Amino acid sequence: MKNKSLAFQIWLVISGILLLISILLAILFPTTLRQFFTNEIYTTIENEQHILKEYGLPSRSGEYYFSNEDSEPTLGNRTVDHILLPEHADISYFSSRVLPQDFLRKAQEDAISQRKIVARYEKDLGNRTLFYVIRKVSVNGQPAFLLSFSWDTYRNALTSTLFKQLLFVISIVFLFSWLPSIWLSRYLSKPLVSLEKDVKKIAEQNWHEPVTVNRSDEIGKLGASIEQMRKRLVSKDEAQQTLLQNISHDLKTPVMVIQSYAQSIQDGIYPKGDLSQTVKVIEDESKNLEKKIRDLLYLTKLDYMSTHQLAQDDFDFTALLHEVVDRLRWRRPEIQWEFDDANATIKGDKELWTKVLENVLDNQLRYAETKVSLSLAKHQTNVQCTISNDGPPIDQSVLQHLFEPFKKGANGEFGIGLSIVKRIVTMHDGAITAENTDTGVTFSLTIPI
Repeated sequence: MKNKSLAFQIWLVISGILLLISILLAILFPTTLRQFFTNEIYTTIENEQHILKEYGLPSRSGEYYFSNEDSEPTLGNRTVDHILLPEHADISYFSSRVLPQDFLRKAQEDAISQRKIVARYEKDLGNRTLFYVIRKVSVNGQPAFLLSFSWDTYRNALTSTLFKQLLFVISIVFLFSWLPSIWLSRYLSKPLVSLEKDVKKIAEQNWHEPVTVNRSDEIGKLGASIEQMRKRLVSKDEAQQTLLQNISHDLKTPVMVIQSYAQSIQDGIYPKGDLSQTVKVIEDESKNLEKKIRDLLYLTKLDYMSTHQLAQDDFDFTALLHEVVDRLRWRRPEIQWEFDDANATIKGDKELWTKVLENVLDNQLRYAETKVSLSLAKHQTNVQCTISNDGPPIDQSVLQHLFEPFKKGANGEFGIGLSIVKRIVTMHDGAITAENTDTGVTFSLTIPI
C-alpha cells in the first residue's frame, strides 16, 4: 500500500475503519439486542407474577392452569402464560399442546430443588427457546409453584427487524462516507503534493521560489521547515559562491607574486635589490600559500568531522596552552608574555584544541605591540580562557564578521583561521567572543567541562 498515492491511502484507511466498525456492530449488536430483550422478557414475566400474586386471577390474556383445569392454553407472541404446579401431586393429568409432559415434570423437579423464592430458567424446545420463571407460592394453605413462561418469538422477530434496520443504516452511512472520505483524502494530500513539487525543485537547485503553505497545522509546520531549509540552502549556495571567489582571489595573489618574481630572476632583474632578498619574497609567499592551502584542507576536514563522533579525551589544557605559546615565541621575540593561569583539565579532541590555540595566539601575536596576556580560570561547569593583546582595536564592521570565512581584516587580507576556531569551539559545545577593550583586543573562550 505504501507505493500507492497518499490520497488513496488516506481514503483506504478511512474506509477500512468504517468497515471495521460496521463489522463489529454487525457482530455485537444482535447479541446485545438479544440480551436486552431477554432481560425484558424475564422482567415482564416477573411483573405478571406479581400481578397474579397481589390481585388474584385477572382476565385471561394468556394461558392459566390450575391442577384441576382441563382447558387447553392459548399461545400469543408477547403473552405471558402461567401454570400452577402442585408441589408433590402427580402432573401426568396435565396435557397441553404448548408444553410437553417431560418438560412439566422436569420443571416440577427444578421447582422442588429450588432454594430461592423466584428463579429464572431457559429451555430449548424444538426450534424455539422458552423463558420461564418459577415462583414459590401458597394456594389454599398448600405450597405450590407458579410457572410463568414466554417464548422467544417476539424477541427474535424484534431483534431481526432492528438488525436489518441497522444494516440498512450502516450500508447507507458506509456508501455516503466514501464521498467525504475522498474529499478529505484529497484535502489532506493536496498541500503535501504541493510540498513534494517544491522539494523536487529544491533538489534540482531551483530554490529561489519561496515555499508557501497557508496552514498552521502539522502540514503548515512542515512547509515552514522546508522554507527554512530552502533559505539556508540559498544562503549556503551564496556562501559557497563567495567562498570560491574568495579562495581564487586569496590564492591568486601569492601565486602571481611567486610567478612574477621567478620570471624577474630569469630575466636577471632583482625587484628587492639582490637575489637573496628577492628569493626570500618568493619563499615567504610560498609559505603564505602553503598556510592558506593547509587551512582550506583543514576546513574540509572539519566538514567531515562534524558528521562523526569527536574524540572525548581528558587532557591538561593548561599544559597545552604553554606548549603552543613556547612554539610561537620565536616569531616575535620582542613580545612579552604574561600568564595568570590555573590548572584545568578538559574533555575533547586535543588536536583540534591545539589548532584553536595556534590560530587565536597567532592572530593576537600578529597585532600585538608589546605584550600578550593570558588568563585561565576554572569554574564549576566550564573553563574560561582569555587571551588579550595591546594592539590596535578591530574595526567594528570587521568585528561583527570576525569569525566568518574570507572576511577582510585590518590589512585588507582574507583569512579562514578564525572561522576554523569558531567551528571547532562550536563542535565542542563551547563559545568564543572577541571585543575591543581599553588596552587592546581580547578573545574569550568558554569551554564546558
